[in-house]
Amino acid sequence: MPRADLIVNLVRAGTQGDQRTFRSTVEAIAAEERAKRHTQLADRLEENLRQPAPSAKAAEVVRSFDGGHGGLLYEVEPRRGLTSMFLDIAVATPVRELVEEQQRAELLRSYGVEPRHRVLLEGPPGNGKTTLAEGIAFELMVPLFVVRYEAVVGSFLGETSGRLKRLFDFARTHQCVLFFDEFDTLGKERGDTHETGEIKRVVSSLLLQIDSLPSHVVVVTATNHAELLDRAVWRRFQLRLNLPAPTPAQRAAWFERFEETLGVPLGLSPKTLATRLPVQTFSDLEQFCEDVHRRYVLALPGADLKRILTERLSQWKERVGPTAADRP
Repeated sequence: MPRADLIVNLVRAGTQGDQRTFRSTVEAIAAEERAKRHTQLADRLEENLRQPAPSAKAAEVVRSFDGGHGGLLYEVEPRRGLTSMFLDIAVATPVRELVEEQQRAELLRSYGVEPRHRVLLEGPPGNGKTTLAEGIAFELMVPLFVVRYEAVVGSFLGETSGRLKRLFDFARTHQCVLFFDEFDTLGKERGDTHETGEIKRVVSSLLLQIDSLPSHVVVVTATNHAELLDRAVWRRFQLRLNLPAPTPAQRAAWFERFEETLGVPLGLSPKTLATRLPVQTFSDLEQFCEDVHRRYVLALPGADLKRILTERLSQWKERVGPTAADRP
């Protein structure tokens, strides 16, 4: 919404005592100022918005991100961009389009169109769902807020829905990426006869909150069990992406990059390593290379990288079993 319209709405809401419109307008102005890196002004606006009205109880606003004192979120500083990931074209293209839409949101809004901002990621664990959420936040230069389920899910009737509302109330005042890992924890199928009425109410509350999020909040959800999600969850998301296990070509490209990072020949070709290493996830690839890197550094200055790689391959084969290439 143009700044002039926001100011008009603010004055109208103030004179008419419309607290709901007043709060949403101030939240929109604060988010706009934060997007411009006017963080002090945005903080002051939000701080004053949290002041209690006369004879009213102060609203509880979640500010703890470090996992302590009952905070519903914790903040992760994005350190890895999309270029650090090995993404299929079917994933990389729509994600980069979403980033472009967010970066050029004002142009879209001038034509009456909002950028996409709801993403559902599915696939086996260890293949980059969390890293992709971090990559989106990195590209947009915004904080990544991760939901803490142990703080959100309560044991009393209505407690979880109330905490979810507070969580979303906080998120909508920031330009950010809001990440729900293991989304099936909250978004379970409401038709499941084994679930209680409370879970069904939580899912309904969650869907309503997602629908009401402004487009400057990019909500990314991830699940290893897409079949458990409520059917109504799927249509809430404008991007529904599958992150599969790494292909042989991606594994080889991973080792090519690792060789460039070390700055010395590996002694074995990336293709050979990709074939002989018995792993099926990007997470395991990363751990293997970190393992090799540690042993290489500790063996300097006379490190034999080929020998180190051979030893590590033997250890990892014992850990997860032989590859198809090693079987007779």
